[in-house]
This record gives sequence, structure tokens and C-alpha cells, in this order.
Amino acid sequence: MKLISIKRRTKKEKRYTQKMGVLYTDVTYIKKFAFGIPYRTMHKYRGTYYGKIKECGECVLAN
Repeated sequence: MKLISIKRRTKKEKRYTQKMGVLYTDVTYIKKFAFGIPYRTMHKYRGTYYGKIKECGECVLAN
């Protein structure tokens, strides 16, 4: 059993950008796990329709 592991998970989220409005997109989270419990999100990003990778800090969550 590994003590520390890194996992990548993709899930659908609702995002908001000023140019496009509300956007449903796949957001990928890279998390670090210790003893199977997540304790740190190392990176999160989203892929665009055209294949570009963007940081999630560029768009805000829609409420």
C-alpha cells in the first residue's frame, strides 16, 4: 500500500465566463492523497472545445 499517491479526476462543472456566459465543461483535478484521504489539490484545469488547456482561475463559478 502506498502512503502517498497522486490521482487525476475529471468531472462536469458549471462555469461562467464574461465572453461565453454559463458554460458546462469538464474540469480535471490533480489531487494528492495520503492513506487514501485527499489533502491537497495540486492543479485544476479545463480543456476547451478547440483543444487548448486553460486554468480554472480565469473563470469564476456561476451561482
